[in-house]
Amino acid sequence: MSKKRVRVYHTVRSPRIPRPLTLAVAADLHSEDFDDVLPDFRSADAILVPGDLVNRHRHSYEEAARFLREAPKAAPVFYSKGNHERKCAYRDEWMRLVRESEVTWLDDESVLFQGIRIGGLSSQREGAANLTFLDEFERQEEFKLLMCHHPEMWRDYVRGRKIDFTVCGHAHGGQVQLFGRGLYAPGQGFFPRLTHGLHDHGKMIISRGMTNGTRMPRINNPCELIILRLEPM
Repeated sequence: MSKKRVRVYHTVRSPRIPRPLTLAVAADLHSEDFDDVLPDFRSADAILVPGDLVNRHRHSYEEAARFLREAPKAAPVFYSKGNHERKCAYRDEWMRLVRESEVTWLDDESVLFQGIRIGGLSSQREGAANLTFLDEFERQEEFKLLMCHHPEMWRDYVRGRKIDFTVCGHAHGGQVQLFGRGLYAPGQGFFPRLTHGLHDHGKMIISRGMTNGTRMPRINNPCELIILRLEPM
């Protein structure tokens, strides 16, 4: 059954973006259905999955596997590691499926796509980050867009670097929104600062996630698909 998802639109402009691009940001799908957003995928130039396509609390990853088959038919897919990919019991089997698919897996790696550089910062134990990858990514000349699943990793390791734009997930919008603030986020605890929306003067955006991902209900906090528009200045 499809979850009700809103679309959030944001435009990034830079003289280093060579041509207009539309990117669909599908964070935290947690192996649930995605049929309602397939039209959005087909209208996009690429699909970004900044982690947690699978759900480590479930034995089945049927919908996530279907995503690997169906999403690349709509647009090129770029996928980076979240904590659920790192912790799931079927990790080796899942990674075999990912590598056999048409999805581009970015695990502390980057690729050039339509004149921009897309990177994926891997989820690491205890919130560490691959600084060698970040240093190398920062030195690239193209417009740099980073997928970083954990907002707290962005805060500790990415913020302040010469990286043009970062997309995050993981925080689930703070689960319950009270007066514009989230109640709880994994990795940040109660009353977290980084749960959704734009931060760092528009250089980073956090998705509320495509699904709930937990038994706790979401209040004033809809699931969302971010439509990111990149435009040259």
